[in-house]
Amino acid sequence: MNDDKRAIEAAAPDSLQFSPRNAILAVAGLACIALGYVLLSQGSITAAPLLLVLGYVVLLPLAIIL
Repeated sequence: MNDDKRAIEAAAPDSLQFSPRNAILAVAGLACIALGYVLLSQGSITAAPLLLVLGYVVLLPLAIIL
């Protein structure tokens, strides 16, 4: 049984580690999303959707992947 556990641990990817770069991208994504919703509540029809797309589609996925 110990051999199976070691094989599973050896097969685990090391590429998905949380680094300061991930944290910066996540905070930037959340800031873009928050600013986008603030602008949306004030009636912005150009900047708000751009910030929301930037946050949801670009920055948060990059924070997870990189």
